[in-house]
Amino acid sequence: MKNIAILGYGTVGSGVYKIINDNNSHISRRAGEDVKVKYVLDLRDFPGDPVEEVLVHDIDTIIEDKDVDIVVEVMGGVEPAYTFVKRALLAGKSACTSNKELVAKHGAELLQIAADNKVNFFFEASVGGGIPIIRPLIECLTVDHLEEIQGIMNGTTNYILTKMEDEGADFDTVLKDAQDLGYAERNPEADIEGYDACRKIAILSSLAYEKQVDFEDIYTEGITKITTADFDYMKKIGASIKLLGMARKEGSVVYSMVAPFVIYSDNPLYNVKDVFNAILLRGDMLGDVMFYGKGAGSLPTASAVVSDIVDAVKRQGETADILWSDTKRQLGSVDAFKTPYFVRIKGADAKDKVKEAFGDVQFIDSDLDETAFITGVMTGSDFKAASAGLEVVSRIRVSA
Repeated sequence: MKNIAILGYGTVGSGVYKIINDNNSHISRRAGEDVKVKYVLDLRDFPGDPVEEVLVHDIDTIIEDKDVDIVVEVMGGVEPAYTFVKRALLAGKSACTSNKELVAKHGAELLQIAADNKVNFFFEASVGGGIPIIRPLIECLTVDHLEEIQGIMNGTTNYILTKMEDEGADFDTVLKDAQDLGYAERNPEADIEGYDACRKIAILSSLAYEKQVDFEDIYTEGITKITTADFDYMKKIGASIKLLGMARKEGSVVYSMVAPFVIYSDNPLYNVKDVFNAILLRGDMLGDVMFYGKGAGSLPTASAVVSDIVDAVKRQGETADILWSDTKRQLGSVDAFKTPYFVRIKGADAKDKVKEAFGDVQFIDSDLDETAFITGVMTGSDFKAASAGLEVVSRIRVSA
């Protein structure tokens, strides 16, 4: 018998509790041992809920119980999650989490503590929710050098951009719709400004390139400046706009950023719509492989957490080899990152100025008093220099 303690009985925690109870025989068979929830930790009470039978309010009850084998942290935030997980690992208990903030900030440290104590720290649900991406990255794609990661990693922003594209609705209207449907929080800043995706690409970059990538170092740009006019241009060139978390390795330099990108129909991410997420990995041997599904929600995310529980039970007495050094990786400057740009310039008669500044470009017909075009591949610094004398309405990077 392996006893589980769940820290937090919110959206994901209640999902984990439900899956373990409802699918217990199947999970236990896959794990090779019976799996049981012994405790659920939460500050609240839940009158009439079956969880009352295992509900506790003191973390010490869990840490000090030697019969607890695995702690599942689904509280969110850095504290007290970090302190609780660290204590669990030091006490010889494996830990599983869906907490992207925790993993992005303390992942390397917690992995080392787990190794020192011959237990495991797993975090499959921290990036793709219900989409398996961590385990394939560290176990299945071991022969490839990952040249690039591109991901639609936030369902809220993808829903907003999809509605703007398909229905011609403006940003504010679609955001309110997303809030009414429960896809966006009352304070949607973490989603629409790209901070949520930033934590996720920090985790993937750290794992892919085996050194700590601090999310604070990742250039992050949200979707608040995207307009319906941008999508009108996209329809003329057979493209779309997606908020991407991306990482790219060029030689010894790793670039990582979160920003809106123009993507064409030959990119597998082009058809990812609504609240769905997808992560595209580009290996030097395998080529492109994409992982697609629901990136959030109670049961999809909880499903990934429970898969980590099963793995932790099967690996008792051994620690999975996850290469993530706490040595900090210095990222390449966003000004040195090379990509084409989609640009809108004030004035319908600016083509000559554009050619003089940017050389050969792809012009896009405009119904507005402006000149729109796609540049060639250029660095961020070169774009700033070329556009300095022009009245730029907007610019969006283009996925090469």
